[in-house]
Amino acid sequence: MFIKKIIQSNAYVNIIAALLLSVTFILAFSSMLGDSATMDELAHIPAGYSYVSQKDYRINPEHPPLIKDIAALPLLTQKLNFPNQCPCWTKEVNSQWWLGNEFLYHSGNNPDRIIPLARTPMIIVLIILGISIFIFAKKFFGPEVALLSLFLFSFSPNLIAHGRLVTTDIGAALGFLIATFFWLIFLKNPSKKNIVLAGITFGIAMLMKFSLILLLPFFAIITFIWPLLKNRRRGWKSSFLSLSKYIILALVIMAIGAIFVIWPIYQINMLHYPIARQASDTKTLLKSNSLTPLKNLCIWMAQKPIFRPFAHYLLGLLMATQRTVTGNTSYFMGMVSASGWWYYFPTVFALKVPLPLQILLLIALLSMAYLIKSPFWIKPWERLLEWSEKHFIELSLLIAIVIYWGVSISGHLNIGIRHILPTFPPLYILGSLGIIIWIHSIKKENFRKIAISLIIILLIWYASSSLLTWPYYLSYFNEIGGGVKNGYKYVVDSNYDWGQDLKRLKNWVDENHIDKIYVDYFGGGDTKYYLGSKWKPWTGTNPAKDFPKGNYLAVSATLLQGGMGNPVPGFNQPNGYYLWLKNYKPIARAGTSIFIYYIQ
Repeated sequence: MFIKKIIQSNAYVNIIAALLLSVTFILAFSSMLGDSATMDELAHIPAGYSYVSQKDYRINPEHPPLIKDIAALPLLTQKLNFPNQCPCWTKEVNSQWWLGNEFLYHSGNNPDRIIPLARTPMIIVLIILGISIFIFAKKFFGPEVALLSLFLFSFSPNLIAHGRLVTTDIGAALGFLIATFFWLIFLKNPSKKNIVLAGITFGIAMLMKFSLILLLPFFAIITFIWPLLKNRRRGWKSSFLSLSKYIILALVIMAIGAIFVIWPIYQINMLHYPIARQASDTKTLLKSNSLTPLKNLCIWMAQKPIFRPFAHYLLGLLMATQRTVTGNTSYFMGMVSASGWWYYFPTVFALKVPLPLQILLLIALLSMAYLIKSPFWIKPWERLLEWSEKHFIELSLLIAIVIYWGVSISGHLNIGIRHILPTFPPLYILGSLGIIIWIHSIKKENFRKIAISLIIILLIWYASSSLLTWPYYLSYFNEIGGGVKNGYKYVVDSNYDWGQDLKRLKNWVDENHIDKIYVDYFGGGDTKYYLGSKWKPWTGTNPAKDFPKGNYLAVSATLLQGGMGNPVPGFNQPNGYYLWLKNYKPIARAGTSIFIYYIQ
């Protein structure tokens, strides 16, 4: 009764939501302070600063600018030295890693001040994502679903992990959700206001991450389905006219997004990017691209002042698409490959998503299936159409998840669960909806109390697993995955070790009065900057016999596992170069991800 009164009070609902968001902010902000720069931040932070300070978009075009712009805005309050005389800026083409190292560690700037400043707006983006989940669920499904969805968001170790970093992944989740929200509102009520809002949010989503180009087939499918469902009893003529209207309005929305959002944002970021330099860079970056017609179009537009912003957008899209197709060298379940595995994302989801959430999602799925009263073979088509019309929002979210997961599974970019984060908010909302429907469907009071008790236990387990992970959210694995200490045995890279523990290695070296340590580090930090003369370089591919005995060796988990994994057939890169370390046990770890050995 007490809970019912709270749910019925809009003020209480909003207060609880604010408290949950405050917890998320505290967990994210406090846990990011001890992390050194991760791999992609080495490129994204300097790139963003170059956009807002130099108005030049020559660095990191394979990612849209908006998230990097937002991260860089606080840096304008600092007196920073930008290495605009370095060959990495003046001569090289997209030499983002060199420029990042110069800007953060070798230009007289303080990286330990720059990095937290740039990360703080990302945490705000994370909080806006939480607010968006709450608003979405509340508008379409009510306050109970909204609060449960927000709870799942607030303690999500994977969203917290990447919501503290200057990368495009949380921005992609936000863009995906808000664009979907306003597109659904437009479909329900195609007013001028809703058309404009859908266009603006569509454009914003396109500026978050290039993977959100998947919104195009998603929106095309639901825009086709909705008028047919709505007019299915009025005959084909009415359905055709309604569909034609929606198609025209959808094209108008996309035009609004392109002309009034994408074009001006790109134009602002490119004001001082010489047109000749852009054309030259574009030719170089697309030299190996196999999509010849689009490549030629991009090069042609890069030379035309009015089309330059669209050319640079297309350049980034082509670069991102090619990377997804070609893949990255990665370690997975004892194997090393450059072509990926189709079952990578389902496996990583099973290992890195909290078990109580997976149980909740399973309960939601089973309860929804159970509530289908008649056998599925009785008038299945008619029942499917009727359900789709009544539950169009749920259908749309399911379609979004299927499209995003389908493309991710078929691609070859197997370097982190972060690449499917845009599907997490729809999963939270649908899962919460299923749980609430299940509880309300139970007629007997005693059984309902048992169900509520079960849900509460799962939610306590869920929140506890997140709180106990602090501050090592990037290395989170559930109980099946062995927790934060053992997850590296299954997958690494941004799933576990992205370079976040370099400052913790420095602290260990200082606390143990180590005078010399060999380091093979993976990440966005600079080993020499933090360890100074104590650092000695070591590359894992060096012969083991060359390592000087009687010394310390620190190895990042990503490099360690990559050097121990079994190569898949056809893999022709160096492998097996760290198998010799199986004869030694680590004497310590820096954080979770850097293993420290003493080699005798």
